[in-house]
Amino acid sequence: MRAADGELMALALHEARSALGTGDVPVGAVVVDGEGLVLGVGRNEREATGDPLAHAEVVALRAAAAARGTWRLDDCTLVVTLEPCVMCAGAVLAARVPRLVFGAWDEKAGAVGSVQDVLRDRHVPHRVEVVAGVDAGACSALLTDFFAGRR
Repeated sequence: MRAADGELMALALHEARSALGTGDVPVGAVVVDGEGLVLGVGRNEREATGDPLAHAEVVALRAAAAARGTWRLDDCTLVVTLEPCVMCAGAVLAARVPRLVFGAWDEKAGAVGSVQDVLRDRHVPHRVEVVAGVDAGACSALLTDFFAGRR
């Protein structure tokens, strides 16, 4: 873990909390370049937009690609509050992101080690460094509180 990972996770958590206003699952994401410059932020927006692909990671990756003017994010880090699902892990690979940092594990749909491990599959040609569990307590608590309020 790098020193900046915790600061970036705080920004991702801020984004996640913003999703609560639209009734979306509180997941937030941030993309930074190799110098630490924030290129894109995102939060879940499926409820807000009606877009089934509007996961926090996809929103942040799209913003970063737009800021860069290219789909290749090959010197970037994606920081997200929840372990990515299969779709989002695929988006990380498609964008050539070399580093992923996440907070909470997703024991139901996680695709970076808990249920599946898309990023470290030996058949995938692109390698991604994965840093898991950054501020996991705060990330998990936000999700637990959200779902407890729905039951």
